[in-house]
Amino acid sequence: MSLDKLVEEIIREAVARGDFDNLPGKGKPLNLDEYFAAPEEMRATYQMLKDAGFLPEEVQLLKEIAALKARLEGASGEVAARLKKALDEKTLTFNVLMDRKRARRSRGQRP
Repeated sequence: MSLDKLVEEIIREAVARGDFDNLPGKGKPLNLDEYFAAPEEMRATYQMLKDAGFLPEEVQLLKEIAALKARLEGASGEVAARLKKALDEKTLTFNVLMDRKRARRSRGQRP
């Protein structure tokens, strides 16, 4: 039996057992924005890191920026000022990191 047919048979058996019935995100469209935002030569590496529970620094910063923006929406007064300052710092850190990566790429170095 060829490898392809063996894999297909294993998948059919798993479907029959219901192994794929309650996966996270079932019935929702895949969000591939993050995948395609990564440089093509780094996508496989980023995916392996993600699958292992690690995130590239820029992805972690983007998550932190999004969380700060969400918290800022409902904040006021001094809390809002502190959140805005933290958001500005994270955004600056992200922009500097991305500028460095772009500069390395333009020089032909790895990101």
